[in-house]
Amino acid sequence: MGAIEKEECHVLVIGSGGAGIRAALEAAQYGETILIGKTIAGKGGCTVMAEGGYNAVLRTDDTLSGHLEDTLKGGAYLNDPVLAEVLVNEAPDRINDLLRFGAVFDADTTCTIAQRPFGGQRYPRTCYAGDRTGHEIVMTLLERLRSSDVVIRNEVAALELAKDGDHVSGAITSTRDGEIGAIAADAVILATGGAGQIYDISTNSTAGTGDGYALGYRAGAELIDMEMVQFHPTGAVHPYDARGRLITEAVRGEGGILKNALGERFMARYDPERMELSTRDVVARSIATEVLEGRGTERGGVWLDVTHLPAEQIEERLPLMLEQFLKFGVDIRTRPMEVAPTAHHMMGGLRIRPDCRTTLPGLFACGEVAGGVHGANRLGGNALAETQVFGRRAGEAAGRSEKESRRIDPDQIEAVEGRIAAYAEGSLRPSEAVARLKRVMWDGAGIYRDAASLTTTREVVLDLLSTPLFAASGPEILDAWTAGNMMLVAGMILDGALLREESRGAHVRRDCAVRWEVSASPYGHTFISPSSRGIEVLRRFP
Repeated sequence: MGAIEKEECHVLVIGSGGAGIRAALEAAQYGETILIGKTIAGKGGCTVMAEGGYNAVLRTDDTLSGHLEDTLKGGAYLNDPVLAEVLVNEAPDRINDLLRFGAVFDADTTCTIAQRPFGGQRYPRTCYAGDRTGHEIVMTLLERLRSSDVVIRNEVAALELAKDGDHVSGAITSTRDGEIGAIAADAVILATGGAGQIYDISTNSTAGTGDGYALGYRAGAELIDMEMVQFHPTGAVHPYDARGRLITEAVRGEGGILKNALGERFMARYDPERMELSTRDVVARSIATEVLEGRGTERGGVWLDVTHLPAEQIEERLPLMLEQFLKFGVDIRTRPMEVAPTAHHMMGGLRIRPDCRTTLPGLFACGEVAGGVHGANRLGGNALAETQVFGRRAGEAAGRSEKESRRIDPDQIEAVEGRIAAYAEGSLRPSEAVARLKRVMWDGAGIYRDAASLTTTREVVLDLLSTPLFAASGPEILDAWTAGNMMLVAGMILDGALLREESRGAHVRRDCAVRWEVSASPYGHTFISPSSRGIEVLRRFP
């Protein structure tokens, strides 16, 4: 493999999206901080793609307690209530940070931040910058990052977390060309985002491959609620190469109406009170049911209609949606959009404390890679707030870590090199493995699940995991490593789904009839680590 390039720092941040950049900015106040990402900082994660908005209580007629209640109810009461309370209480301060950094949000006639209604919320508390909110946040953070002391390493992937005894002490890395490196650190922050790319149809960028979950698991961290995968109700259906592309919830927040192929406003059957502004899990299941029962479009979707809205409203508040569909040959001012559910967000992840410490000393996690904040279903608008609230907390806690002379064991580097060398003897191309994985996960672990389909899918995933992957070039080596991460994370999702014998939030088991409301469920978190797995039983079964 040749000489290994080695670096040292106080804090290593893995992941360069919204949470990772915010964490790095905070950590840099305490010592040398290196930020690595397998894409280019601010370009590859989901934050920059987020369209809808950022939830925060900013007005006197809204309340923190109301936002917390909406978040817990929307999460089917599986949220860690302390983490949810942190999110709600600190979201207003963190949006003020963004304004101080130079972010520009839409304003109302009183020159205060405009807020729109989003699903599952009793009050219009979602702040926005048109339908490019995430882009505005990331561009603002990037300007701040460029003027900071953070050392940025673009297109550098973390292959494994390094450990000094029980303490996480850095990471073994690879460039896109396959050059191996090592970065020793007093503290490591995982901010690697989600794993939507495990599914055939997803809103996620190509970077959403679940690397952080796999890194944490192999190092010995505990993960919770990995079965909780959110399917966004409205992804593009046509053209084929645009399948799954996000159609922001802001469309429904602005008054968009869902109709089936018969022209019926079908949400009246599923949530007559909240209609299109029901929670994402409810709307996604409603659309899936309409399609399964034969009331969908020929392409397997439903219609999302804003033609009744003034053209000026669409042009001013939904400019990206208008532009996107015009490229598809559809003017949404005069024709409805064709939409269907798409894999979107992981609510599960590494178990964290309020300061973002994981179950491993020296390892912190924030953003989508961390579990517990959203419970069994995430409210739209809470994720962007999460990146800033917990990104700051992770950066501060990691930055305050003791400065010690951490080391990376050469044996760990040799183990990585040995695994890479074995790719030369493999038989399955990474692209073939990933294509098969995506199909079986979509078919067997989607919106509706049962033990039979989950078990069959798990057998396929285990077979893929046991099949040696072939890679010859540097880029293909990294692809093979990533494919291994994806298969490992898929197995966690399936194991969690089999452990949770109830329907709750985004997880629907058609073969499990329960006799309790979700607020009184006897189950807590599922948990998975290399040494144990199971489900918390909180109370006696009725």
